Amino acid sequence: MEKLQKTGNWIILSALTVLILLGSCVHEPFLNPIDVNEGNPKPDGCLDDGTVCFESSILPIFLSSCARSGCHDTKTKKDGYALDSYTNILKKGISPGNANNSKLYKVLFATGSDQMPPDGPLSNSQKEAIKLWINQGAKNTTDCNCSCDPAIFTYAAIIQPIMATNCVGCHKPGSLGGNIDLSTHKAVKAQAANGKLVGSITHAQGFVAMPQGGKLSDCEISQVKNWVSAGAPNN
Repeated sequence: MEKLQKTGNWIILSALTVLILLGSCVHEPFLNPIDVNEGNPKPDGCLDDGTVCFESSILPIFLSSCARSGCHDTKTKKDGYALDSYTNILKKGISPGNANNSKLYKVLFATGSDQMPPDGPLSNSQKEAIKLWINQGAKNTTDCNCSCDPAIFTYAAIIQPIMATNCVGCHKPGSLGGNIDLSTHKAVKAQAANGKLVGSITHAQGFVAMPQGGKLSDCEISQVKNWVSAGAPNN
């Protein structure tokens, strides 16, 4: 009888110990939360608060669609406008903080002979990016293309937007610079297959350096190269 009582006491004590341990395991994470960002600070200049980056998102649109030979490059300056740099863009019809009062934004919605660019309008997403940039103060934000991942290179999410922002303004039906079209997957794949796409964006010897007036970031170049190496899929 005494032996059974001792055994029972041991079972109860063991059960209590287990409950205490389980209670500690359940509550410990809440008492000592883990900072998932600890040891991984954001790179300098990285903008993750919705701010539009002028250098990587706005300037390429103007360079590709506006600052072209015969239009608004520094040599031609059609209608007195050179739109090839932050300074030139800002001083010609931009009212920081007020897109609707900015001539360079309003002209994007003109029609007929006043349409800009004259060979076809910008996409809605490009217009919205310019509007947001102006309303945020039209700041010269640079070194902020830090969300790029070379391991992600699908056509729809990565390659097509790169082409649209940096290339299509000069390479589309009605404006075939170098007789090259980069407005569709089929057209881009053709340039990937003949080597001109990678040769141009890497500024390799023997190729015309593109985009005009600048160069894609190292990460964007890697994304394009990885996409080409994967067979240039329409994914």
